[in-house]
Amino acid sequence: MKLFQRLLAAPATLGLLVPITAANATDFNFNDVSNYSSSEEVKSIENFSKILPTDWSYSAITNLASERGCSSLIPSEGFSRYEAAAILNSCLGEVAQLTELESRLVSEFKPELSDLNGRVDKLENQLKDFEAGSFSSTTSASFGGNFVIGAKGGIPTSDTTQKETTQTGYDYSIDLTTSFTGEDSLDVTIIAGDAGTDLAQADLDDTNDVLTLDGISYTFPVGEKLTVMIGDNIDGSSLYNTACVYGGVSDTLDDCGNASSAFETTDSDSVGFSAAYDLGRGYSAAFGYVSDGANGVGSKAGQDIVGGQLSYNADQYGISLTYSVNEASSNTSTATEEYLLDTHYFGINGYWLPAETGLFPSISYGYETADVEGPGENGSTQWFLGAQWDEVGAGTLGAAIGSNGAITEGTDELQAYEVYYSYPINDGMTITPAFINFESSRDVYTQGFLVKTSFEF
Repeated sequence: MKLFQRLLAAPATLGLLVPITAANATDFNFNDVSNYSSSEEVKSIENFSKILPTDWSYSAITNLASERGCSSLIPSEGFSRYEAAAILNSCLGEVAQLTELESRLVSEFKPELSDLNGRVDKLENQLKDFEAGSFSSTTSASFGGNFVIGAKGGIPTSDTTQKETTQTGYDYSIDLTTSFTGEDSLDVTIIAGDAGTDLAQADLDDTNDVLTLDGISYTFPVGEKLTVMIGDNIDGSSLYNTACVYGGVSDTLDDCGNASSAFETTDSDSVGFSAAYDLGRGYSAAFGYVSDGANGVGSKAGQDIVGGQLSYNADQYGISLTYSVNEASSNTSTATEEYLLDTHYFGINGYWLPAETGLFPSISYGYETADVEGPGENGSTQWFLGAQWDEVGAGTLGAAIGSNGAITEGTDELQAYEVYYSYPINDGMTITPAFINFESSRDVYTQGFLVKTSFEF
């Protein structure tokens, strides 16, 4: 605001509107200027007329700009009287003493300078009113919402029935961000939603219409290279730099095949820690830890997830390697001995970007393996492949195929593919129609078409 004021209505300049030969800004009457700014004269069309190169004021202003070091303000194709007033304020705004020629210029453009002064005063008053009623000087709030309507059908089997239905769902989120030093961030997320079982695949939150605190975290730098995050109900992989540029619709595919090794927990009592270190030249390392807070952090009765990641990102490609171990305790039904059922996850992700958007899309891929310890040991794999065209008309076209591996015996392995088109209506609203197909290992098919409308404000 201060810069804007200097450019439009600097007091030193405005004070020199009456005498032509005066030498000091303090000799002038500001009240006369303010009164003049409300007069009808400033509304004349003459104020907007062009100044011709043959006019004395044209050469006087251009020479003044050159002498005062503000020649960059001179338009290449002439300027109007209001533009001349703005140039004068920029070049003379902090000058306490004027020459006779400069005083003459100020007097010549008195109506325009006065009008600008009145406008700035009005803006300053409005700004003060806004700041007085603002939420906080250090806290910002952002809001987002999603609404989905979709039609679903499927192929029934002997043990399940898939019916053709039309469903709706929504979610709403409030994000509060507070900074105490300008480099740190205290983040609080509040969500509400009613997505239903099937529409939850459209990456919606489902809280049964209950407003819920989704997570609270504090992120801060430690030196120039290290960033740390701690919080409640956060992902241990929050600061990971997973090599994926695909942004899909379905919850199964938007993790780029790295759902487990880039770990998260659904326990509302969990506590988490995440850190990222910039190794330089495109390399970075990250670490994460999540614990079941309800049974005690790091306790034998609880659940702990710990992992790390190495990544490299260049202008057109990137790769990341991720590892995590899920340590869970359990008691056998036939013995009192307690043993750990650990699951080890290994994931690799990568992406490639074309030099220019057009015919060739960006490519993202992912592959993950899981190894389960203990009796009845099982393993699984998960994979993902996605393509995205960022400039198809005004929107983005994407398609992906992948799987969600089965970890325990008897659990369905889900394979899915999707095609979507994301179209921005404006800066705060996006409409995304999509076709989604899911196929389980028990030959249960679910197909659906949906339209997702997203809001941000």
